[in-house]
Amino acid sequence: MSLHVEVAVLNKISHLVARRTSVSEMLSEVLKILHLEMGLLRGTVTLREGDVLVIEASEGLSRSEIDRGLYRVGEGITGGVAAQGRGRIIPDISREKGFLNRTKARDNQKGVAFICVPIVYKEDVIGTLSIDRKVGPETDLKADYHLLDTIANIMADAIYAAYSEHEEREKLLSESRALKLELENKLRPDEIVGNCSNMKKVYAMISKVAGSNATVLIRGESGTGKELVAKSIQKNSLRADKPFISVNCAAIPEGLIESELFGHEKGSFTGAVNRKIGLAELADTGTLFLDEIGDVSLPMQLKLLRFIQEHSFYRVGGDRERKVDVRIIAATSRNLEDMIAKGAFREDLYYRLNVFPIYMPALRNRKSDIVLLAEHFLKKYDAVHGKSVARITTPAINMMSTYYWPGNVRELENCIEYAVLNTSDNVISGYNLPPSLQTAEATYSSFVPNVSAEGGDYESLVSSFEKELIVEALKLKKGNASAAAKHLGTTQRVVLYKIKKLGIDTSLYK
Repeated sequence: MSLHVEVAVLNKISHLVARRTSVSEMLSEVLKILHLEMGLLRGTVTLREGDVLVIEASEGLSRSEIDRGLYRVGEGITGGVAAQGRGRIIPDISREKGFLNRTKARDNQKGVAFICVPIVYKEDVIGTLSIDRKVGPETDLKADYHLLDTIANIMADAIYAAYSEHEEREKLLSESRALKLELENKLRPDEIVGNCSNMKKVYAMISKVAGSNATVLIRGESGTGKELVAKSIQKNSLRADKPFISVNCAAIPEGLIESELFGHEKGSFTGAVNRKIGLAELADTGTLFLDEIGDVSLPMQLKLLRFIQEHSFYRVGGDRERKVDVRIIAATSRNLEDMIAKGAFREDLYYRLNVFPIYMPALRNRKSDIVLLAEHFLKKYDAVHGKSVARITTPAINMMSTYYWPGNVRELENCIEYAVLNTSDNVISGYNLPPSLQTAEATYSSFVPNVSAEGGDYESLVSSFEKELIVEALKLKKGNASAAAKHLGTTQRVVLYKIKKLGIDTSLYK
């Protein structure tokens, strides 16, 4: 190769390295230049990954040949160059015994030379650059070697810089993921259980509004945990150490709600033998939670509207206006929009309340949280009732997962308490759950998912039930068939027969 061509090659590669996009693209382009200018047959750049050299870019190799081109440091010519940090010239690869031909691309080729040089960054070998080329009368392998060595030196800084950037990006991504997880854990209120995407949205909304004094309207079906959201907002607000007063508007008779909320003066009505301070006044400087706001009568809605607007009120029978500094959080399971259309709820009050709405999802829309919630309540009622229930069986979980849960989380909590009281051993099985979950379809599907309540093979159902009983006993007794038989009130011979017949692997439970 003439000096002019060498200079041209180095010039092209220098410009290429300077404007590199990715390492793989840059290395592929370098090999293309060498192919065009030097007429190389094949070329590879390997990069070191621990003690292995992996082909990062190639010219003249197929995909399968690339995949075979793995070398350990010290193995063959390429591995030896990486291990020693010194290049090699093989004038004729057909006569070189140490040539591994790992890629199988050079079978039965004579008169082909192989040149391999290390890619070194600050005395560390980070890869190799190698070429195959036909040897002719005018071929100067030493000149080719020095050219490749120079190219390797030019590429070394760029390769190292690119991989440093990659490692830095991976580090930043890892830190970002860790921060995101930390943020999610921070946003997740201690009182609320749930990891599904719908609940994560709720946590994010709580985080956004907690630090302000904005009025919040929590929407959702009965039993979804709206009061827990209200308490979480208060706990994470600037009023965290101030009173949190909860008013269940649906539980207070219509004639008494004004007195309960705003208080009354002595003698203001029959039975008012003493002055009473209302809940709104008790909540001063703190948070007032108006639960089931949709159940308030129209006349009381008007008084609430004025209170929310002015933060002032009159006690029943009183003539002095009283002001309080309270944050209002309201909740409802009603469809307020429908109520407005029917004239049952004031539109102006709706807009006063609906400053920052938060929607609590129904339990049927957060199926992935059912097991998490069930285990949470199991732990709670295990302690409350002095039991030692260890776990919930798979059939019981299946039954809970397929149930509609009209009562939402509150119903699930009651269900688990019932099951804890109902079980006679340390597991909750499907038959320990309340009657509302004991539908034929739920019972069938819990044991044989592909068999509906409308039809099925009796023998299969019986076998599935037997298998479940034995597996649960084996889990409980750590795979000991004798102990499992005793637990089930039968003989070891019967259990061993069933284990063999039903294909149960006892080693899974030891």
